[in-house]
Amino acid sequence: MKLEAPPDAPRAAPPATGTRRDLIAAAAAVALVTAAVLVGRYIEDHYGTLHVNWAPLYAHWEPHVGPGTPAAISVAVLVVAYGPVVAARLRWRLLLPAVWAASAAWTFSLALIDGWQRGIAGRLTTSYEYLQVIDRFDDVGATLRDFTRHILLHSPDHWPPHVAGHPPAATLTFVGLDRIGLGGGAWAGVWCITVGCTAAVAVLVTVRALADERTARSAAPFLALAPAAVWMGTSADGYFAAVAAWSVALLAVAATRGSRGAALGSGLLFGLTCYLSYGLTLMALVAAAVLLATRTPRPLPLFVVGAAVVPVAFTLVGFNWWEAYHLLTERYYQGAGGIRPYGYWVWANLACTVLIVGLATAAGLRRVPGRVLRARAEPEGRLALVVLGAALALLAADLSGMSKAETERIWLPFGVWLIAATALLPARWSRGWLTAQAVLALLVNHLLVTGW
Repeated sequence: MKLEAPPDAPRAAPPATGTRRDLIAAAAAVALVTAAVLVGRYIEDHYGTLHVNWAPLYAHWEPHVGPGTPAAISVAVLVVAYGPVVAARLRWRLLLPAVWAASAAWTFSLALIDGWQRGIAGRLTTSYEYLQVIDRFDDVGATLRDFTRHILLHSPDHWPPHVAGHPPAATLTFVGLDRIGLGGGAWAGVWCITVGCTAAVAVLVTVRALADERTARSAAPFLALAPAAVWMGTSADGYFAAVAAWSVALLAVAATRGSRGAALGSGLLFGLTCYLSYGLTLMALVAAAVLLATRTPRPLPLFVVGAAVVPVAFTLVGFNWWEAYHLLTERYYQGAGGIRPYGYWVWANLACTVLIVGLATAAGLRRVPGRVLRARAEPEGRLALVVLGAALALLAADLSGMSKAETERIWLPFGVWLIAATALLPARWSRGWLTAQAVLALLVNHLLVTGW
């Protein structure tokens, strides 16, 4: 492992001020989760309207260990012990793959606590999932033209929930894997984890472009050891998170370096993101935050051109995104979404978010408003703007009522950006906060069997 001195013209690490307020923010996050568990248990026991077994998570209580347990504990110990030092000194071009490798090791090991079949290979083969309909895409064009006819529950041969609930680019990903000989749940699971873990790299690239390298290095261990890995392994939303994250990263590069290729690529990935998940159109708020932080509209023309490619292609084939979205809304209320109480989930979803991003992120988010006010003067302020954009996107999704439960996976694309707020924490406490992150993920994966 090749190390180097910190970048030239080093900036002083954030002072160890406000630590008491950080701890209060973390304690408030714990209280929110506790309230969601207790109130959720009461509602489900007395009314049965939540349609989850261990509110607020889509999971059930089952303390267990598995083949991934030793590996997960080992990865956690190594990242806590050495992550901050390695992140500060490793050459940048080596740090990026190192973060991806650590994130992948963490995610695979957590998934394997449930075993290979239950944790990875079988996750995307259930009756709710994309792999159930691969054989219905023998004629892709005809299937896309007919896609909207099978969204509603009363329609003939209606799609499984996750196929109906997403634009067809999500399903076509797994159709494509099948066509090149990588069919089945094992390959699908490995694909989602392997690609999904690159989201951490995309966030680092963005933070370095908008703020500076030292700030990005501060966030690196937290991105590698994120509690979100519990749901990155294994759900398709982890893959969606990576596509969305790279769209933002390329936009940041285009805005700061004037790269036309990056602007076009960013738009192309944003268009794909919107055809992977309807709700991820809200990533436009994160993109807008990038442009606001850099104070330039230069990438917009090429971004718009790139963003039009995927929608135009699907429209020409015969798939109508808007019609499908409105039918999905109707389908949503035909199922559990029409029963789950908005009054509980509108705040319990935020408790799910705490479990995605961890207590260190809750503490970091406490520092975001003050940094945003100094966005022009401080690098951390530009990072805070992007984190704020992600938080606003998440809140919009929450208030929409279209994400009642299961947000621990659905909001992964927003959550990875919230985790970047850990770069605002004092460096002297990084190992303590990393420990809190790791313990949370290990407890969740060992005490519960999650649905994703």
